[in-house]
Amino acid sequence: MEPLLQFAPMQSSVDEGFWHRLSSLKLNKLGIDDSPIHIFGFYAPCSHTQVSNPLTLLSESLPSELSEASLIPEPSRGNRNKCSVPGMLYNTNTVESFHALDKHELLKKEAAKIWDDILTGKAVEDCSVLGRFLVISFADLKKWTFNYWFAFPALMLDPPATVVNLKPASQWFSIAEAESLSAACNEWRSSKSTSDVPFFLVTIDQKSCATVRLLKDWEACQGNANKILFGFYDPCHLPNNPGWPLRNFLALISVRWNINSVQFFCYRENRGFADMKLSLVGEALITVPQGWKDTVPSAVGWELNKGRKSSRCISLAQSMDPTRLAISAADLNLKLMRWRALPSLDLNALSSMKCLLLGAGTLGCQVARMLMAWGVRKITLVDNGRVAMSNPLRQSLYTLDDCLNGGEFKATAAVESLKRIFPAVDAEGIVMAIPMPGHPIHSQEHDSVLEDCKRLRDLIEAHDSVFLLTDTRESRWLPTLLCANTNKITITAALGFDSFLVMRHGAGPLSPAHNFNAEIVNSSCVDKPVNDANGKHRLGCYFCSDVVAPTDSTSNRTLDQQCTVTRPGLAPIASALAAELLIGILHHPQGIFAVGDINNAVDRATEQPLGILPHQIRGSLSQFSQMTLIGYSSSSCTACSHTVVSEYRNKGMEFILQAINHPTYLEDLTGLTELMKSATSLSLDWDREMEDEDDDCVEI
Repeated sequence: MEPLLQFAPMQSSVDEGFWHRLSSLKLNKLGIDDSPIHIFGFYAPCSHTQVSNPLTLLSESLPSELSEASLIPEPSRGNRNKCSVPGMLYNTNTVESFHALDKHELLKKEAAKIWDDILTGKAVEDCSVLGRFLVISFADLKKWTFNYWFAFPALMLDPPATVVNLKPASQWFSIAEAESLSAACNEWRSSKSTSDVPFFLVTIDQKSCATVRLLKDWEACQGNANKILFGFYDPCHLPNNPGWPLRNFLALISVRWNINSVQFFCYRENRGFADMKLSLVGEALITVPQGWKDTVPSAVGWELNKGRKSSRCISLAQSMDPTRLAISAADLNLKLMRWRALPSLDLNALSSMKCLLLGAGTLGCQVARMLMAWGVRKITLVDNGRVAMSNPLRQSLYTLDDCLNGGEFKATAAVESLKRIFPAVDAEGIVMAIPMPGHPIHSQEHDSVLEDCKRLRDLIEAHDSVFLLTDTRESRWLPTLLCANTNKITITAALGFDSFLVMRHGAGPLSPAHNFNAEIVNSSCVDKPVNDANGKHRLGCYFCSDVVAPTDSTSNRTLDQQCTVTRPGLAPIASALAAELLIGILHHPQGIFAVGDINNAVDRATEQPLGILPHQIRGSLSQFSQMTLIGYSSSSCTACSHTVVSEYRNKGMEFILQAINHPTYLEDLTGLTELMKSATSLSLDWDREMEDEDDDCVEI
């Protein structure tokens, strides 16, 4: 005797947003009206080898408060991950009424609807009605607790169906049939008109060509195919059991088409594509007794709670707080990315990342917003400027109120704005100037400047990544040096009038993790790349291409030269790229030590999930162009070379004071002075040779 066909029960899942909308609907529209409410649940084919997909209730499962008196929500269509299933919600006014509901009668009532849909043919036209469900609930809005119980009515065949064979689809079909069916299913799932149609027909002709069709095409399939299978989106992951939706599907097949031997196809996926190894194919035998169509079959389907027939209770007293809801909503997009587009996205790494933003101007405001959108929760902004009347239009964290009475400090005003946007952000504003070379200080200022240097050093050591977003070149020197010393992830964004540079700094020259070779100061070869212990070039920093030390860039400048005058669209572009660059580093196996990629230079087999990880991105709005470049470290760099970092480690703050007060100190230390002398000598020799050869020149 053939074994009975056993089905895996449907599982439920309720999003917090559903309870939030139900509470609002109850408070603002329903009142004490406990009439049944039409709702929609959503499910999708299984997409994981060890986890089944539940039927989920979302906020959109319920009608909105602005809907008409019928209180019937609009079903979601065309979303492959949200196949709509109609349901009914019975929400009671008291917990006593909840427990007193006649569950047997309610289940029988919904089963009768399914049976009627089968007999009338509605289930063929709209197969989603085969998955009808019901929910009973009681919402205690004082304590924010919700009692609920799901039922997934399934018509019972009498006698039960038996199974002849059940095995993975890859073993049932030939290789050609499996490949053709996979392609047909992927096409079916990609079309908006069929992506969320959970029941379908599969035909395979004698040439192993598979076609997926709607149930209403049954007549057209007759005589034209070698094989006909009845397919459905199977939410179950078990290798030896089909999912719950098959039960009502078998009832439809038996009643509608009088078929006793049914070949069924349990369609399952892996990362959004058909998986023939995970999908199942089986043959069920159905025996229909006389007069079966005359009465509604018995039904089962109340969901078990930890193996027992009982309701569930959930408390949302904390999560119903607006701040907690904001956190849930903020993370939704990131969590959805992990479903299929980016399964490797590390949300914990993002939420624990501590980012230090030096500069709270146009770039700082935009970068902070981008980081929050990526799930970064710890952001510190450093700036000593005040919000001016010209700032709010371009600096997105400020308003006119921040400009009044002399202007609020940018660092503190930006933090307040971030907290208004997202209360859960852990933001801190530091009002502090960054000491700069080329800006000498008086002896009485030494203590305060050294205090700022130490404070900046401590901030960099306490954070995981640093963004250099200040207005002047020289203000980036000290942070670059300190980041190179501590081997911090460092990203620079700099703007011109219509061009921008976004780059990540290479690892520090004294990094123990990769044991970079000591750099040899060679004045005749400034641009020679410095290699690490593995022979790979160390990527350069913002100053590696300079042949002079950073100096005062603000004195003797007109107003337009003192300010960063740029096209308005430039800062958002550069800021977004800077944030994306950080995310790329965090998700690259080599992190800060990753080599620089160039467009179209990465083998597809080794490409990272987020794509290439460039070293430098340079763009031009005048040309609407963008390019990726690689710049290697220089042994004469005034900020990140082995010579400079070693000198800082040996002399500490004394070295920084020397660099600030003596314009040529860094050039003398790194050999740039000798290089410039050599270049001048070479120029003189070249001029002399040209003078000697003037007589041989012919004027044209």
